[in-house]
Amino acid sequence: MSNLPKIAWIGLGIMGSPMAENLIKAGYAVTGYTLEQDKLERLAGNGGTAATSIAEAVADADVVITMVPASPQVEAIAYGPDGILENARRGALLIDMSSITPQTSIDLARAAGEKGIRVLDAPVSGGETGAIEAVLSIMVGGEQADFDAARPILEALGKTIVLCGPHGSGQTVKAANQLIVAVNIQACAEAVVFLEKSGVDLTAALDVLNGGLAGSTVLTRKKDNFKNRDFAPGFRIDLHHKDMGIVTDAARTVGAALPVGSVVAQLVAALRTQGDGGLDHSALLRGVERLSGYPTEG
Repeated sequence: MSNLPKIAWIGLGIMGSPMAENLIKAGYAVTGYTLEQDKLERLAGNGGTAATSIAEAVADADVVITMVPASPQVEAIAYGPDGILENARRGALLIDMSSITPQTSIDLARAAGEKGIRVLDAPVSGGETGAIEAVLSIMVGGEQADFDAARPILEALGKTIVLCGPHGSGQTVKAANQLIVAVNIQACAEAVVFLEKSGVDLTAALDVLNGGLAGSTVLTRKKDNFKNRDFAPGFRIDLHHKDMGIVTDAARTVGAALPVGSVVAQLVAALRTQGDGGLDHSALLRGVERLSGYPTEG
């Protein structure tokens, strides 16, 4: 039998499913729970075990990992008689990899500590591709000893894994990440429209730009989305809208000005209001197109 810790995985969405599968590939026994039956079948088909409830999933787990959309979902799965804290064993390690508010992470760590459950907040960056390829950047908040215990698990999921400080610090760094990514996507989208309207070959232009100081992981990962207008969701506008709310609220709390970030947050919100919330965040290009007089979709 394996001496590796037994893992419960809660939340098998666009990111969660491939991440859980990477742990299975690394030799971990993974029991999963999510609301979508097809996702449970996918997990079972890849060597995991499907649970019928959170309580069943976490009962025998050494480590519980959660990957759900936002703070309300984290609170829903963590608290209450059917939640993680009431059903996980004392001494278990809860690693929340969702992107939520720093305060939610701090509150969760405090409540879990009263049950003898250790907690790390460990949000990720890298999108669906990074999850599939196990090259995510993982920013962690919590205690050093818990981080050290979790590192082998996190190394099966990502390449850049950093303890950023106490509980909530991982979420604060993730908020900054989402600020940078949104501003970067918006700048790339504006450049695309500028280049096209100027009659420049877009492929050639993006290739040479990406080889210089304007180059970025965003441009590398998203240039085909821009060129092909392929906005199948790797990371949805709806979720980036949520994250921009987190960073603008947190920045207001600490007195940090976000003049450009605040504008981009409004552009993300506008795109969502226009019905594009389910598209990939590279669809910020659609907002620039509308402002630039491109023909509207029929």
